[in-house]
Amino acid sequence: MRSDTATDVFEEHRPVLFGVAYRMLGRVADAEDVVQDAWLRWAGVERAEVREPRAFLIRITTRLAIDRLRQVQSRREAYVGPWLPEPLATDAAGSPPDGAERAVFAETVTLAVLVVMESLSPLERAVFVLREAFGYPYAEIGVVLDRSEAAVRQLAGRARRHVEEGSPRYEVDPEQQRDLTERFLAAAAGDDLAGLLSLLAADARLVGDSGGKAKAPLRIIESADKVARFLLGVAKSMPAGLEFSLCALNGGLAVLAHQAGVPDTVIQLGVQDGRIRTVYIVRNPDKLGALATQ
Repeated sequence: MRSDTATDVFEEHRPVLFGVAYRMLGRVADAEDVVQDAWLRWAGVERAEVREPRAFLIRITTRLAIDRLRQVQSRREAYVGPWLPEPLATDAAGSPPDGAERAVFAETVTLAVLVVMESLSPLERAVFVLREAFGYPYAEIGVVLDRSEAAVRQLAGRARRHVEEGSPRYEVDPEQQRDLTERFLAAAAGDDLAGLLSLLAADARLVGDSGGKAKAPLRIIESADKVARFLLGVAKSMPAGLEFSLCALNGGLAVLAHQAGVPDTVIQLGVQDGRIRTVYIVRNPDKLGALATQ
């Protein structure tokens, strides 16, 4: 009979643990640190006393992520310009194989939802992640957070309302997303103002994240005309040799601009009612290193 080692058991659950930590923290490095700390805790326990390893590991990871989130909040308050989550290859988030469950799971890792989750308290964020992304029953979340089921239900309701009010319901039809993304790139590269305006919603917004380490707007740009003119100005100043490719990030299609294999920019479009509602641009090099192999 096979006897799994502590490492075997942990590696089996690592994708889920990373998925929890990333949704809580929005940074790959922070999530990986939390998962590593969870491994150290797991390696130090008497396994015979752990009846359900998955539940035990998720409990440890969630509590460590809450602690880490409280530590990094002051760092984010001092962040230069808008803050966006670190782009993540969707399959790295421990997603289910297919079906409606996968669709719901992917939705909880979109940039729009993760941005709104930044305004939740650490406990609200933990409840939202465990409930919405992983389908945990309220009673089990209560055990994870050492709270009553009634308190967890209250936290979940408050978090869900806040996320629903704060994040637009973007369309995720892959063919439409690809079509709009390709037309968006062609219009920007072709200095086609009318073409861009035809793709953008009237109240379109552009959110750029550079952390002060690359060129990007330090404030959110609003209105289709301002967004389009900004994008055309950027396109004209792009360095020679910059290449563009499409990739799957944060539950949807994204554009990765890279030069000699080094990631330079990630662009992702939030689409609603057939128009581009939000343009997300991530240029902070600290958030792009993990995409070097894309």
